[in-house]
Amino acid sequence: MMSRIEQLISEIEEYIDSCKFQALSNTKIIVNKEELEELLVELRLRIPDEIKKYQKIISQQDTILGEAQAQADAIMSDAKKQADSMVAEANAQTSEMVNEHEIMQRAYAHANEVMEQANLQAQAIVDQAVNDANAIRQGSIQYTDDMLNSLQAIISHTMDEAKSRFDSFANSLQSSYDIVSSNRKELAGGLTPRQEDSQEGQSQPQDENEQK
Repeated sequence: MMSRIEQLISEIEEYIDSCKFQALSNTKIIVNKEELEELLVELRLRIPDEIKKYQKIISQQDTILGEAQAQADAIMSDAKKQADSMVAEANAQTSEMVNEHEIMQRAYAHANEVMEQANLQAQAIVDQAVNDANAIRQGSIQYTDDMLNSLQAIISHTMDEAKSRFDSFANSLQSSYDIVSSNRKELAGGLTPRQEDSQEGQSQPQDENEQK
């Protein structure tokens, strides 16, 4: 902020610049004596107060500098304390983070070990299940084959028995047929030709029926 003395000096300078030069002169000017004196009188009155104020400021300079230095020292001390506290806290956090990192590494290692063991156990269970399933499958196939073999033997035996019975029955029919044919031939020897023709006519349908 500009003091009043500085303002008065500026006003005097502006006033001088506004004055007109004397005729035939580039250095001499025409001034209003009363107006200039008013500015100078006020300047004279202001100078002592300003001087006292500046003297007071100068005399208090050491005190102000001391207080400023004390405040600066206090600020520096507080800043140093805060910095030390922040450094200590950072070191503590770093140590804690290192410890946490070690703990996490151990946890990860343990988790990986557990996962590996679990995978091995799971694989063993799967392998055992596959082996059991294959064994059951093989046993089922073998059991089914045994049952089919037994059934095949029963059917074969039944077929053999049926064939034997059929052959026996066929032989029995053939034997009866042969006896009947032999008896007819014996009877045919005692018949007259007409009776033979009649007998042959009667025998033809029987032969046809037999053939049918």
